[in-house]
Amino acid sequence: MKDPILQKKKLDAVTIKAIREAAGEIHTRIDKRSKPELRFPVRALSNVKYDARQGYFQIGRSKAVRTLTVNTVKTFAQTLKLMSLSKELVERNDFVTKREAYYQSKNWEEGRFDAQEESDTVMDDIEAMFSMHGVSREQLRFIPDEHGGAVAGALIVHDTDLETGKVERIDCTRFGSGAYSIPSLVEHLTFETKAEFILCIETGGMFQRLQSHKYWQKANCILISMAGVPTRACRRFVRRLSDQCKLPVYAFVDCDPYGISNIYRTLKVGSGNAAHINQFICVSQASFLGVTPQDITDYKLPTHPLKEIDVKRAKDALKNDPFFRIHKPWASALEQLVRMGVRAEQQALAKWGLNYVIDEYLPKKLKDPSRFLP
Repeated sequence: MKDPILQKKKLDAVTIKAIREAAGEIHTRIDKRSKPELRFPVRALSNVKYDARQGYFQIGRSKAVRTLTVNTVKTFAQTLKLMSLSKELVERNDFVTKREAYYQSKNWEEGRFDAQEESDTVMDDIEAMFSMHGVSREQLRFIPDEHGGAVAGALIVHDTDLETGKVERIDCTRFGSGAYSIPSLVEHLTFETKAEFILCIETGGMFQRLQSHKYWQKANCILISMAGVPTRACRRFVRRLSDQCKLPVYAFVDCDPYGISNIYRTLKVGSGNAAHINQFICVSQASFLGVTPQDITDYKLPTHPLKEIDVKRAKDALKNDPFFRIHKPWASALEQLVRMGVRAEQQALAKWGLNYVIDEYLPKKLKDPSRFLP
């Protein structure tokens, strides 16, 4: 097993080198009396390609060029200042949250950000620029403010203190009615488990029900609360856990266009905005456990009408999303949902009893994973 401290030192060295090289290129252009410029991959669904054999959205060839001009001087300066801040953080072995980075800029006089949305965008541009070196935003030491999700069940997490080398052994069965919170940085974690699969759950309410009734013990699994669209840390955690322990991953989300085309698709193949790092954080081995449009009929589930935004999201996915263009069973499922004009939540299974999902629905589904949608 790789030494987490040694791995961190190697990644830090790569990060520092990438920043210095980018700054050096700008300095060279200035010396040659050329306009300095920065190049970033375009982060959008329109600039991704998807090969089911690769299993994730890959960034395309389109580039955005940021050249130093009168109109771009502020954004150009902000980009360089954030790069400089990143270098300092790596050298000091420190980090900032995305919110703290925004407030740090208030010392930059005319270069300060007026809103966090601006600093977030520049931060993502920097990550995209350095992604060719395998450097992520987290390795640049820019950390999201939210945690990465919750974990319960048959799993022991080995968390290494990267300064002392001491390893904390965290037993995810011993949090009572609570759960282990996935940290923002997960690269140094290793795992120990005899579980048979990982179950990623969309809603906190369903996670709490399965956790409080110790479904993980009954099914010998690991429960992970995604709390909506899974964070990058959550996806990376699931990916590393699945890869290291050779565990299948099942996603249990609502039956609506958002649950299918945003939450599940993002977990499995990534997003257009993060296509430059999808290969590291997507969980291509994930399968969709439920709820499906057919389940609405088979289980006679209570439903809600599709809203206009739901229909638009479904039609946009069918037209523009390469995942649905390639996976025809998913295209058929979305089309079926639009024809039905309804959506159903995970909790709708409570119609048949509060623990119907534990006693009947999940066991029946898990008997034949080969029938899951791709």
